[in-house]
Amino acid sequence: MASTSAEIIAFLLVISGWVLVSSTLPTDYWKVSSIDGTVITTATFWANLWKTCVTDSTGVSNCKDFPSMLALDGYIQACRGLMIAAVCLGFFGSVFALVGMKCTKIGGSDQTKAKIACLAGFVFILSGLCAITGCSLYANRITSEFFDPTFIAQKYELGAALFIGWAGASLCIIGGSIFCFSIAENNNTPRMGYAYNRAASVKSTRTKAFSTSADYKTSKDPPKHFDKNAYV
Repeated sequence: MASTSAEIIAFLLVISGWVLVSSTLPTDYWKVSSIDGTVITTATFWANLWKTCVTDSTGVSNCKDFPSMLALDGYIQACRGLMIAAVCLGFFGSVFALVGMKCTKIGGSDQTKAKIACLAGFVFILSGLCAITGCSLYANRITSEFFDPTFIAQKYELGAALFIGWAGASLCIIGGSIFCFSIAENNNTPRMGYAYNRAASVKSTRTKAFSTSADYKTSKDPPKHFDKNAYV
């Protein structure tokens, strides 16, 4: 029962983490910067993996999609690939988790389901590592440009999408680790053996009853002593 509850908690964690990681792809604010005036913010620059935009003080946004994937910086291409891989791995991990959980009716025996659950945990850990690597690579580029005194272009700060991605990746890794430990718990659980006694036939039952009554009668009767005159 405890293992089933742990698997349910792990499933909720990994699904929540996968949803958070998936939500980072369309999120706008991967990096953000603002130009402040005397009273109000005159413009806000922000970008994600697909486009770069600027929003003025009236709330009007002008965006520009990245022109060519081959002309992009290497870190953006790497982040795209890592985040898409994290989302795909999370999808397959969810399918494996549903099959391998003890509370479901598919997947075969308990040992087979434990192995599938362990595989789901490994896939989710790999998904979390891909997501956390992609977000960290993007954040490293932002911080290196921000603290570089020789960098004269527009400097950005960390956006909300990075923190969401880190949180989702952490949940995937934690939930996947719980799934991986489920196979060890299943192997340590003692299994009770049941001996099968085949049904006795009518003949053997009657023979056993007759022999039991005969033994009982023999044990109750007093011993009889015969002298030599009884044979004359």
